[in-house]
Amino acid sequence: MNMDIDYELYKVFYHVAKTLSFSEAASELFISQSAVSQSIKTLEKRLDLQLFLRSTKKVMLTKEGEILFKHIEPAVKLIVKGENKILASRKTGDIELRVGASDTICRYYLMPFFKSFHEQFPDISLKVMNGTSKMCANLLESGQVDLIITNSPNEAINDTMKYEALRDFKDVFYANKEFFPFVDKEMGFKELSKLPLLMLESRSTTSEYLHEQFLKKSLELVPSIELASNDQLIDLAKIGLGIAFVPDYMIDNRKDKDMYVLTVKDKMPTRRIIAAYDESSDLSQPARFFLDSLKVGL
Repeated sequence: MNMDIDYELYKVFYHVAKTLSFSEAASELFISQSAVSQSIKTLEKRLDLQLFLRSTKKVMLTKEGEILFKHIEPAVKLIVKGENKILASRKTGDIELRVGASDTICRYYLMPFFKSFHEQFPDISLKVMNGTSKMCANLLESGQVDLIITNSPNEAINDTMKYEALRDFKDVFYANKEFFPFVDKEMGFKELSKLPLLMLESRSTTSEYLHEQFLKKSLELVPSIELASNDQLIDLAKIGLGIAFVPDYMIDNRKDKDMYVLTVKDKMPTRRIIAAYDESSDLSQPARFFLDSLKVGL
């Protein structure tokens, strides 16, 4: 990096290159679009290179811009990660456990572990950030959490993250007997594709996973309803609006006699819940203890 060039110029370049939009970069940086444009012009002048191809409709990186972005991106992410870690340490004295996980995993898997951790370490602050599996991976990459508990496979888990398997689970089709009387019938994907299926939103790893399974059978999957919450999917299944596709660990303790798990002849691979953390950073003592408790179980 040319040390005569202000880091702020590289930061502006990073945001423009990431979004390919001067206006979006300005919004992310909380500065004016003209300030973004001027910063890019200044950087190009100092490097004596053209970094972007501009037109009235779009912005594109030049070959030189692509090379620079490839090297700037990890540097900016490391700086942001370090800033987040310092801020967290300043606020809590590093006596804090920061976990990222989905609502479903928090409620149906992690809750007993949170309770046990709090009982043993009442003075340690527990911060839980919810999001989809992909969002959690982004939280980890930016240093906003110590570790994440997520479904696997998860394409957002990258080479900088180390992960450990915690438990296996299966996805099931959950229905109301009155509206979908197939208790004694073995269903195939082809038959299921003709029924109203209730699924998580398309951006979720669970939705991508089921679409992939149907494509392997050369079948198109068109959900009847897509929501952000597995609990809401089950609520809708209870009133007969469709068949919910949910993890099996959600319904272990549900005793609703009107509901049942469909028998499906097209078997799907078992998935896993994993814990992932930054391989380049040492886990804090609270995070290490929490991870070890997950591996051992209650």
